[in-house]
Amino acid sequence: MSWAYFSSASSRLTNVQLPAGVYLHAGGPGIHTGVEDGDEHATAIVLWEPGEAKNIPPYPGPNRMRDCYCTVNLDQEEVFRTKIIEKSLCPFYGEDFYCEIPRSFRHLSFYIFDRDVFRRDSSIGKVAVKKEDLQKYHGKDTWFQLQPVSADSEVQGKVHLELRLSEVITDSGVISHKLATRVLECQGLPIVNGQCDPYAAVSLLGPSRSDAKKTKVKRKTNNPQFEETFYFEVTRPLSYTKRQFDVEEEDVDKLALRVDLWNASNLKFGDEFLGGVRVPLRVLGQVGVHDAWYFLQPRENGGKSVKVEELGSLRLNIVYTEDHVFPSEYYTPLRDLLLHSANVEPVSASTAHILGEVCREKQEAAVPLVRLFLHCGKIVPFISAIAHTEVNRTQDPNTIFRGNSLTSKCIDETMKLAGMHYLQVTLKPVIDEICTEHKPCEIDPVKLKESENLDTNRENLRQYVDRIFNVITTSGVRCPTVMCDIFFSLRESAATRFQVDQDVRYTAVSSFIFLRFFAPAILSPNLFHLRPHHPDPATSRTLTLISKTIQTLGSLAKSKSASFKESYMAAFYDYFNEQKYGDAVKNFLDLISTSGKWDQKSIETPIMLKEGFMIKRAQGRKRFGMKNFKKRWFRLTNHEFTYHKTKGEGALCSIPIENILAVERLEEESFKMKNMFQVIQPERALYIQANNCVEARDWIDILTKVSQCNRKRLSTYHPSAYLNGHWLCCKTSSDTAPGCTPCTGLPANIQLDVDGDRETERIYSLFSTYMSKMIKMQEACGSKSVYDGPEQEEYSSFVIDDPQETYKTLKQIISSVQTLEQQHTKYKRDKFKKTKIGSQEHPIGDKSFQCYIRQQSESSTYSI
Repeated sequence: MSWAYFSSASSRLTNVQLPAGVYLHAGGPGIHTGVEDGDEHATAIVLWEPGEAKNIPPYPGPNRMRDCYCTVNLDQEEVFRTKIIEKSLCPFYGEDFYCEIPRSFRHLSFYIFDRDVFRRDSSIGKVAVKKEDLQKYHGKDTWFQLQPVSADSEVQGKVHLELRLSEVITDSGVISHKLATRVLECQGLPIVNGQCDPYAAVSLLGPSRSDAKKTKVKRKTNNPQFEETFYFEVTRPLSYTKRQFDVEEEDVDKLALRVDLWNASNLKFGDEFLGGVRVPLRVLGQVGVHDAWYFLQPRENGGKSVKVEELGSLRLNIVYTEDHVFPSEYYTPLRDLLLHSANVEPVSASTAHILGEVCREKQEAAVPLVRLFLHCGKIVPFISAIAHTEVNRTQDPNTIFRGNSLTSKCIDETMKLAGMHYLQVTLKPVIDEICTEHKPCEIDPVKLKESENLDTNRENLRQYVDRIFNVITTSGVRCPTVMCDIFFSLRESAATRFQVDQDVRYTAVSSFIFLRFFAPAILSPNLFHLRPHHPDPATSRTLTLISKTIQTLGSLAKSKSASFKESYMAAFYDYFNEQKYGDAVKNFLDLISTSGKWDQKSIETPIMLKEGFMIKRAQGRKRFGMKNFKKRWFRLTNHEFTYHKTKGEGALCSIPIENILAVERLEEESFKMKNMFQVIQPERALYIQANNCVEARDWIDILTKVSQCNRKRLSTYHPSAYLNGHWLCCKTSSDTAPGCTPCTGLPANIQLDVDGDRETERIYSLFSTYMSKMIKMQEACGSKSVYDGPEQEEYSSFVIDDPQETYKTLKQIISSVQTLEQQHTKYKRDKFKKTKIGSQEHPIGDKSFQCYIRQQSESSTYSI
């Protein structure tokens, strides 16, 4: 999926390594955008991986070390912050972070900050990658020099201007020209120190003049509506006596209009620059009228002169793709081929299996396949079919599902999607405790500190292992149904294939649930959203020891001590050689590999799922109460959603999970505030503003997941607020009127957490990328059909059980892919014809769009 074209995109930023290595991954958890089929999807997924910063300038003091953290920003909106690495000039973070980018952006930026206990944290430097430059670094490991951070260069947003040049006859009969400049509105201005009170300064610049005028200040909005007009004399008559104007006329082409946006600040440092544009008057042309949107730009020479090499550097690895998602009917032929895969005999001749054969990595194919099959409710028969084939190829029961096959990758991905909530409810409380207590657990005598006692450490570790083992083996009743059904299929296939081995029905399941699900989550809790950051080195070592032990306990190996290379681990494992541990594992595996639905309400203790500060609007529970906005500490458990005045205080309001009828976005126009969503209850809605767009999506996602099984969930909702006696969206006056818009994410099922069309588009992109391999696979089918001898080396990488059936499927795939390619070509051509530079969608100054226009112009010229 390496091709891209802008403005009509499902954009995925992939694999960005930076000081904590950012990885924007196309295979992470996805969210249905709720847009109409064929509308633009702007999504990207972010994951942090281990990386580094180096040569950070020392602190100008005796200590010289710094306490650094890094932030990820979409333009000026911070969407993620790492933990602080203390006393280092080459910080290593090792953090992993996923997020979907739910809006368009101009820069993907990474800032290094130095924590200051007494003052505001100081910025050391930044790396800002323009959207149009992301392709330059596609898949390349690159060191970037940190650049200086200047307030004059930190801009975002756009402004709508209208210029009109008209003739005016003065009282003396002289014809003069006046420029009418209308500042209509701005959108997406940055919020500075928690507030945005913008105004515009308008200047007419020329060789011998600089006239300036200002709009009124618009309070508390980053989308101000100015609607103000300013007049400037452009042509000067001879009678004009003001100093410096002694020519009859000015050259209009040498004049320019400058519009600067400022934040009206009460600080002693003065107003903050938000961005500006410079419009040469030659754009007026013969018509004398110009109406356009402009992207705000940095102020020239605003930054301080700092030697770039003095600020240090960051390592980045970026993969970026953009796809246009068509209406659903465009994908019907390819989607039908894919969904029919489970019924194809042999399954190796199916469309889905062929995708796994031609992709460079099985993971590439597994991610969109699993999401599509989950969306359509076909995941269990598909995985059952490919797993059955893999089991029948396996000769040794001890190696069952040990390779990185398509089956293994598909089950891994299914567990990530379907089992994330199960994982959080099961492990998060214990993992939180381990990360908070910092008990010493090192049992390697070589690594033991002088102040630590080996026996005490062993006992600490044993207690932790026991607790985690118990919560896992008693959690079977909460295992998601789709996972149980898959495990049932694996168990049946393995037991039928290896009838002599009585343990294979357990090891077939434990190789996934322990080895690929629980053990990795314990080892790297931040990757599975169990912790916000990567643990510190000591805690990470504790989790490594726990993960090793749990993995061995779950494997049911004949000789447990022999499973460890380290003698100290073998000695520690003697604690767990009792029969009760093996019995508990088998009982757990029996429970989760029995097909059927389990009662999800057996959870008794509240599990904290997410918490943090947000801003909420008063719900109007008191008839005459003020409905103002206040900052509150929100806390979500599997039982209730509460908010508190501050963290640790009693709840001011508690909403039982069963009373959450819907969780939806709130239109920005309701309160002129971004990143708002609503939690709809039986009698009212709670309106909440998250800190940024990513956090808003995270809260909506997890609130929807915990409430999706509520019997009284709504099917419709109001996307705008109820204000001044009516709903802003549908103008209905009754505050109890049914919703006017269908709810997203219904019915309560994981299959609708995924956009099936977007996943089919991803699969099409993969087939298109690997078209040459499909053609080679066709040749391999022909070779196998007519030649019975040793297989040619160039064809040996393909699994082809039935050449004729495989060839037939390949022919159908290629036909579907070529049809979609024609649709994409037509779409790009039509989009090019309809697009207007300077429109609200494509403001002047949009470099990525200008690049797109240039590409299309070249393409059109070439085709002619």
